[in-house]
Amino acid sequence: MPEPRLPVIALTVGEPAGIGPEISLRAAWSLRHEVRPVLIGDAAYLAMLANEIDPAIRLMAVSIEAVRNYGLSAIPADRMSVIDCPLSAHVVAGQLDPRNGRAVLHTLDVAIETVEQGWCDAVVTAPLQKSTINDAGVKFSGHTEYFAEKTHTPQVVMMLACEANAHLPQALRVALATTHLPLKDVPQAIQPEHLLRTIQIINIDLRDKFGLLQPRILVAGLNPHAGENGYLGTEEINVITPVIQQAQSMGVNVSGPYPADTLFQQKYLADADCVLAMYHDQGLAVLKHASFGLGVNITLGLPLIRTSVDHGTALDLAAKGVGHADIRSMQVAIRTAAVMAKNKTSS
Repeated sequence: MPEPRLPVIALTVGEPAGIGPEISLRAAWSLRHEVRPVLIGDAAYLAMLANEIDPAIRLMAVSIEAVRNYGLSAIPADRMSVIDCPLSAHVVAGQLDPRNGRAVLHTLDVAIETVEQGWCDAVVTAPLQKSTINDAGVKFSGHTEYFAEKTHTPQVVMMLACEANAHLPQALRVALATTHLPLKDVPQAIQPEHLLRTIQIINIDLRDKFGLLQPRILVAGLNPHAGENGYLGTEEINVITPVIQQAQSMGVNVSGPYPADTLFQQKYLADADCVLAMYHDQGLAVLKHASFGLGVNITLGLPLIRTSVDHGTALDLAAKGVGHADIRSMQVAIRTAAVMAKNKTSS
């Protein structure tokens, strides 16, 4: 009987001066019997780093042109493939160099191509430094926005998730109605059409990529005490509640709005599949307190699967040399992408 096919995961290694290349190598190697990782980055640099981490790590470099012509089937099972995206400047750990900005951005283009062409099943991204790409002369606001633009996706949703741990009795998923906005701009950004589409995207992706037949979504209010019947704000009355009712009429299992300060309790979360927070810190402060370094960032609404770690480039750790970075968030990101790929294939 043939061995089951392993999910093929494209893994961009992120900012070369940060911990991205190290955690990508270590996490991918540790999970090589669960997934088939395809690293995307500078092959020579990754080979040097791999030898420093563990001489047992075996890599095989290929060009994107070779992959276009022959695919990835020729890579031996005992090696991890690296699609070579050469850097422009020598890497000094902990020191950013804008000369490498365009090469880092190119790894994202290659990763998107690998999924669109069917060579890989999902993309996992290591952290990159936005400033390096902007300093290279390319306007760049982040992975999420870039993937949306490149895949012609009009609206995506940022969701962070974590597995059960010592601080959390069950898995937790928190999606965001707004992301990286100044707090003063959040109320105006919560518009009925956008909020309804956000709820629909969460519902569809939890069903199709997480295998949940009828996801239960809890929605947080914007204001303290969810507006206190209008005394502390009217967004709940004028926007959030009508949108929830509209989504319910469309068959979505969604409820709220709930006061955010009491929503994150076991009695509410026990049967919930996702919490929709109105703004970044409202939801992510809770999740990161319970799971920082163990979580995964997931972009919902894309035509492809994309996950990432829940932390940044950690230049200070990279400057200390290999062995200081925690790979657990990267491992969770890879495993989550694999599960989503399997669910999407079977749906």
